[in-house]
Amino acid sequence: MNTNTRILVFGATSAICQALLRLYAAEAANLFLAGRDRDKLAATADDLKVRGAAVHGTKAYDFNDWKQHEQCIREARNGLGGIDLIIIAHGTLPDQHDCETSAAVTRDCLEDNFLSAAIILQQSGELLNEQQRGTIAILSSVAGDRGRKSNYTYGAAKAGLDTLAQGMRGRFHGTDIEVVTIKPGMIETPMTDGMRKGLLWSTPEKIAPAIKRAIARGRPVCYVPGYWRLIMFIIRTMPGSLLARLPI
Repeated sequence: MNTNTRILVFGATSAICQALLRLYAAEAANLFLAGRDRDKLAATADDLKVRGAAVHGTKAYDFNDWKQHEQCIREARNGLGGIDLIIIAHGTLPDQHDCETSAAVTRDCLEDNFLSAAIILQQSGELLNEQQRGTIAILSSVAGDRGRKSNYTYGAAKAGLDTLAQGMRGRFHGTDIEVVTIKPGMIETPMTDGMRKGLLWSTPEKIAPAIKRAIARGRPVCYVPGYWRLIMFIIRTMPGSLLARLPI
């Protein structure tokens, strides 16, 4: 990505996304920000302006109101004069036990983490197809690599999103359109408040540079921090009987 990159962001108030956008702001990026909380979105926009970004518009709405996604994309394209990068970074992290005991929580998890993002991803692909260029970056999770008893409902949503992104990479192979899947491991954010932290944990500020590099290079899949690639390789290849006994 060059300086003055034109970026549309879904989930601009998320901790990881804010850390990433501050790096783009330092390069005088042009931004259109979408989020679910109007006040947090306004505060994020003000912060990024101070850091050097030009914010060409914001849109606060419920991302599960899927009919608004296309309108948001069109507003961003008109406001920015075209889009170089679309970042999809929203989501929620429910408790697995709550998913097991509540159909409503399971539905909300799937809507927040797969359905809403999937529709944005598809419609973003259509816009970039019209332009014949651009990049989509999706913040997924290592949880999507294999179903584990600690978070398999959330993991299933992310696995679905990963599969959709993989198919879109095939669709746009050989073109100037790139689809980048970012897979964070355990990151200290408001979503993970209350969880016990350990050596494998990282922060949004530490992983943001790696995410930015992956987007610039058009890497298909990027694990952040990088050691999660090895960890998830081990988990993916582990016999199911062993995985079922582990408290993960």
